[in-house]
Amino acid sequence: MYDMRALAKMIGELEDQLVVCMRCGMCQAVCPVYSRTGLEADVARGKLALLEGLFKQLFDNPGGVRRRLDRCLLCGSCQAGCPSGVPVLEIFIKARAILAAFAGLDPARRLILRGMLARPELTDRLARWAGRLQKILTRPASDILDTSCPRLVSPLLGGRHVKNIAGRPFHRRLARLDLPRGQSGYKAAFFVGCLLDKLYPDTAMAVVRVLEKLGVGVLVPAGQGCCGIPALAAGDTDTFRRLARHNLRLFEEGDWDFLVTACATCTWTISRLWPMLAGTGREELVRAYENLGRKTLDISQFLVDEIGVGADAASLTAPLVTYHDPCHLKKSLGVWTQPRTLINAAGRRLVEMEKADACCGMGGSFNVKYYRLSRQIGDLKRDRIVSTGAEIVATSCPACMTQLCDLHSRAGDDIQVKHVIDLLAAALP
Repeated sequence: MYDMRALAKMIGELEDQLVVCMRCGMCQAVCPVYSRTGLEADVARGKLALLEGLFKQLFDNPGGVRRRLDRCLLCGSCQAGCPSGVPVLEIFIKARAILAAFAGLDPARRLILRGMLARPELTDRLARWAGRLQKILTRPASDILDTSCPRLVSPLLGGRHVKNIAGRPFHRRLARLDLPRGQSGYKAAFFVGCLLDKLYPDTAMAVVRVLEKLGVGVLVPAGQGCCGIPALAAGDTDTFRRLARHNLRLFEEGDWDFLVTACATCTWTISRLWPMLAGTGREELVRAYENLGRKTLDISQFLVDEIGVGADAASLTAPLVTYHDPCHLKKSLGVWTQPRTLINAAGRRLVEMEKADACCGMGGSFNVKYYRLSRQIGDLKRDRIVSTGAEIVATSCPACMTQLCDLHSRAGDDIQVKHVIDLLAAALP
């Protein structure tokens, strides 16, 4: 049962943040969902108007409120372009938490989030079984992109071309690592994240290899779990906080200077959302998350800003690479020049696509629940990538990589999808 007093307090805090919105409509121009549907209910302004009467709506139509809030990618486009500085992402996340506290989680979300995601070891075991089932239920779609598609019509997969689950995840290749500082004088702790571990272990290995090559000590604690953003996006703050505390304990040990990730969403979650929402009012815990957040950097940000990686102009005959800006990296964290520097450092020619920072349409669970809409948004991105003539599209987020693999695999494109760290690792001697 929900605590009515706690619920009223949460709604009151939310209402204090809502008054900043001037209803100017600037969010309409940048919202990827609104650009496809044209519905006021799908844009930030419409959702904020709905939330002003949240307390009444909770009793009248909680399901309707949830459906409208769920139709959001949490990409941060509206927040990045808001002239009033409305903290839209924080408001939407808090509103989803209020809904979950009032109406509870539906059985499927409860099973996935609290039954599986909150238990890292169980998640690993289930992923291994899912990899075996994938070989049975799907057939190869693209060798270039390592994707599969359903053997039979599947309402669950909905025509997707899915990235193959790795036969040997990162945590089984490298369970734990603790290397001392090298010539750089720095030591980095590496938060791997779910998708790198289970879908892109080669990219995770590339992170370790690059750090070693550049004389950076590396700490990779065993037993890492999810950063918790899927749970938080669903309003399940209990699972989010449980995962944050689990990972915090792992990284509290050891002497290191920075925590690096190769996932834009993990970087945003650890550096911004853990300090804001995971402390549950405990001052010492809040300070621990704030300290960790200050030390958390995207891998490209760490290599360029702290280690000093740079490059001369690439050869005119070097392969063409275009870059997709992950929403949480550029719009939420302001990191966008550093990944491009790594592309040049890898000896590749960068060709910019139109609207490189437009959302790819992934949005985590949004892609699962609203795949048709996600695909429509993504197809615009795919067309812009193809128009550059690039052989490779690089990015800095494994979730974006998964969406891009689906887009190009379905279209039959002869284009590779890479993480920028993959390119740099391949270029190092």
